[in-house]
Amino acid sequence: MTNRALTAWVEDVARHTRPDSVVWCDGSEVENRRLIDGMLADGTLLRLNEAKHPNSFLHRSHPSDVARTEHLTFICSDAKEEAGPNNNWMSPADARAKVWPLFGGAMKGRTMYVVPYVMGPLGSPHSKVGIEITDSPYVAISMRIMTRMGKAALDQLGDSADYVKGLHSLGDLSPERRYILHFPKAREIWSVGSGYGGNALLGKKCFALRIASVQGRDEAWMAEHMLIVGVESPEGETTYVAAAFPSACGKTNLAMLVPPPTQKGWKVWTVGDDIAWMRPGPDGRLRAVNPEAGFFGVAPGTSAKTNPNALAALSRNSIFTNVALTGDGSPWWEGLDGAVPERLTDWRGKPWTRGSGEKAAHPNSRFTAPAAQCPSISPKWEDPEGVPISAILFGGRRATTFPLVFQSFDWNHGVFVGAGTGSETTAAQSGAVGVVRRDPMAMLPFCGYDMADYFGHWLAMGKRIANPPRIFHVNWFRTGSDGRFLWPGFGDNLRVLRWVVERCRGKGEAVRTPIGWVPGEGGIDLGGLSMPAGAMRGLLRVDREEWKPEIADIRAFFAKFGARLPAEMRSQVDALERRFEGQ
Repeated sequence: MTNRALTAWVEDVARHTRPDSVVWCDGSEVENRRLIDGMLADGTLLRLNEAKHPNSFLHRSHPSDVARTEHLTFICSDAKEEAGPNNNWMSPADARAKVWPLFGGAMKGRTMYVVPYVMGPLGSPHSKVGIEITDSPYVAISMRIMTRMGKAALDQLGDSADYVKGLHSLGDLSPERRYILHFPKAREIWSVGSGYGGNALLGKKCFALRIASVQGRDEAWMAEHMLIVGVESPEGETTYVAAAFPSACGKTNLAMLVPPPTQKGWKVWTVGDDIAWMRPGPDGRLRAVNPEAGFFGVAPGTSAKTNPNALAALSRNSIFTNVALTGDGSPWWEGLDGAVPERLTDWRGKPWTRGSGEKAAHPNSRFTAPAAQCPSISPKWEDPEGVPISAILFGGRRATTFPLVFQSFDWNHGVFVGAGTGSETTAAQSGAVGVVRRDPMAMLPFCGYDMADYFGHWLAMGKRIANPPRIFHVNWFRTGSDGRFLWPGFGDNLRVLRWVVERCRGKGEAVRTPIGWVPGEGGIDLGGLSMPAGAMRGLLRVDREEWKPEIADIRAFFAKFGARLPAEMRSQVDALERRFEGQ
């Protein structure tokens, strides 16, 4: 190790945290096996049925540590205004006084692992290096799946000081002493008191979105909470699409979409399921890479029906967290194919009986699987130059108001569409069903600075991209008067993607409405679909009375950002209102 600055930081952390030993991870199979064997021996991991799930393991986190803790997640910018109303804020001085002491001696009796990793394809101009210091071997082996981890990362870093520092300790797992802190200016992350992946795998949301969003703003690129897919036509032409959806809106299913038999010759390629880093390419188009190397997906609801590609991806070499266990040592969760077993071991390790009324797997139970194992993984998914993005989709779960799909008039209008994105709460989320929660660009919990400035960054990027992507909004969840979904969803969403692709090529039937362009007569291929009479009219309806409260709600949401909100956003709301008045 010749990087003196890195070595000095690691030594400084070791002095403060006082581990019994320090291990620099090289990412090798020998090292991985040694870490796994150690965790099998101490019960941190359980081996799954080797015949059915080769080289796969179950990890159980503490019952108080099963999800991201947004109320304990902070942006530590110099001024509160820089963090914005979308973030919790703590000053760097307060963080050092309040949280740094929690790391004091926290690794005593443990091994400190230094985990070098690359976000993005090795050698890519898009990629970035991170170093995570952790006392969790589970984190070390998970980071090996989720990133390009080990010697290759140190080789790419060399003697450079351009890396993101991440410090993680399990601490005592007490919720009272749990913090996830981000220092955008210093490009640093601290996480203490949690072993849950979203709080502990610091390359994921912490680096790839919260810190990277600031890097993108400063360096004129974009870090987005977006999937990336390639839509290949029967003629062999592939169009790449990025899409941002809030939770429970079908993001993972779209990322790994399987075309139905009616869509002969069409293919959908998975480039990424969660995060996109995008920057202008030399050809004037926005180029995107998936910075991750694995999937950290929600297990419940994943099945051969909903997402066969995800199920195939996690069939081997995977880590499961907080799922249930069958009698033969296989992972199980609600929504998995087949009959519900009579007896299971639940996510806490306790006996579970069918009909008990309890969930056997935790609702946020997870799988960590190599992306390369996904049957639909794109041959371009590790292209160092990234794939050219022709379309960006925003979407939400809306029973009314929003049509199945519409196209924005131009880039600025598209930014406004993304900024106003919202989803209605479901019974599983809140006691109040149908309340619209705004989640601009699906980035509200993940933007590392004031979201009003983030809107400004999007507007500025539109001027930097010679050939910007077309921007669309989709809504798979519109319902009829009987409360049933009007659109079949899942694989049939390809029919909507086909219209999007046609519009990007200057084709496709479209009708202008106050909110944007919607598909015209015959614009969406309905061949082979059995839909109620009038369903498409309902799916594509743009109703003035439904949009009046929507416009008022967007205005109220924008008002939260005060004077920092770009004037263009207010102008877009006014223009939308005028278009409806002019009908």
